[in-house]
Amino acid sequence: MSEYNLAFAKDNLNLLESACAPSLFLFFFITVVDVAKETVLHITQYFVSAEYQNDFLHFFDLDTLPERMAKSEQLHFYFLDFRQKWCQLTFVEQSRTNEKASALIAIVRDVDDEKRRELEYQKQLQNTMLAAQAANNAKTSFLSRMSHDIRTPLNGIIGLLKIDEKHWDDEALLKSNHSKMLLSANHLLSLINDVLQMSKLESGEIVLAHELVNFNELAPNILTLMEARAAEAGVTLEYNSASDHLTYPYVYGSPLHIRKLFLDLYSNSIKYNKRGGKVTTTCHELGSSGNYITYQWVITNTGIGMSPEFLEHIFEPFAQENIDARSVYHGTGLGLAIVKSLVDKMNGTIEVTSEKNADTNASINGMHLLLAEDNDLNAEIATTLLNDEGANVTLASDGEQAVKIFTKSPAHTFDAILMDVMMPKLNGLEATRAIRNLNRPDAKKIPIIAITANAFDEDSRACLEAGMNAHLPKPFRLKMWLTRWQNTRNQETADHTAVF
Repeated sequence: MSEYNLAFAKDNLNLLESACAPSLFLFFFITVVDVAKETVLHITQYFVSAEYQNDFLHFFDLDTLPERMAKSEQLHFYFLDFRQKWCQLTFVEQSRTNEKASALIAIVRDVDDEKRRELEYQKQLQNTMLAAQAANNAKTSFLSRMSHDIRTPLNGIIGLLKIDEKHWDDEALLKSNHSKMLLSANHLLSLINDVLQMSKLESGEIVLAHELVNFNELAPNILTLMEARAAEAGVTLEYNSASDHLTYPYVYGSPLHIRKLFLDLYSNSIKYNKRGGKVTTTCHELGSSGNYITYQWVITNTGIGMSPEFLEHIFEPFAQENIDARSVYHGTGLGLAIVKSLVDKMNGTIEVTSEKNADTNASINGMHLLLAEDNDLNAEIATTLLNDEGANVTLASDGEQAVKIFTKSPAHTFDAILMDVMMPKLNGLEATRAIRNLNRPDAKKIPIIAITANAFDEDSRACLEAGMNAHLPKPFRLKMWLTRWQNTRNQETADHTAVF
């Protein structure tokens, strides 16, 4: 510790006691005696670390120090010295004249240990806060995605049931709708199973088995399970027969979980492939050591590819590169997250390389509606229900197409726009803003209604802020809205953000 006596009237700075680098302090006062400002400057230059020198001089400003001390009995400043050790400079009032400090004691203490503990604690506290914030954001994102992903197939099933109620005599339509409902129900079941699987993995509830596995049979058996799905998608499965000749085909592992992760990988390879494409599998023996042997499976497909930016997030839960992946490919975004968790649990590794694009009784007769919906099943259901009520429907498969159709049509062609929110190219919010900004008389006043599986308050606010008139979560009561809208269709509506 070093202690200085500072008298403002005499403009001097005297060393009273030094137990911290005493030779350094004594040098200052031998070289420059009783000239406080010059002494402070020398102390700063030779004793204080470069990045703290300006702040140190500002804190030690003798012109403002008496006024600052008038407001406080002590002043403190922390800095790094020339040894990169933390020190504390403290000013303590010694005497006062005319209600201002006239003499002070400046104390410099080595507080490196306690300061570093404090900084480490602050860092841990900050990391904890960031982790909590990230967890909260992840929870919000999870609930939002789950709400959308669960409501979408449910909306499809409810819509098909409504269609069936009006067409009991159309056996072909009933059979077709039954198949579509089964598809939606299976997708919903798959989503629930994936969520439960992911939850168990994260909580450590998954217990791996230790059973004998024949790798010569494993891959062909898994491919057999996937053949029907591949054939339905028009994708060919190829297996390198040379992979059958493994030195040690019998190993111990957890066959159920190995099969699960391979089924997820093949499912993705087929789902995101193209008709006429193929999935190729090879297995390599990388070597053995003691009782362990390492095998490498390479699964290659001719699918749509992924960008380098997305590859960095590919194993994150719900990660999907395109916003239309859920509707076009019926994906949950959990498959690869589950695969990665299982591989990690088995002390294995997985890597992905890819290149983008590489390989009521209301009558609505005569109403003309523009429907923007990228999900084919939802579009078919909505169109059928609206047609049954006597409306004409023009369908747009994404937001960009909706804007083009509206722009090219004569003014007042459409009575309203039903706009899905999650769509490729332009989402519903972007498409709504583009339409509202068009220079034509009906662009500002045409009712635009969000029809979406996102049902949270913030989703509703986002829709209204984008210029939509209402936000209707799926499955929505179409007739109720049409009745209320029909009552106002002849009114002039200047404010397009009014909620129906």
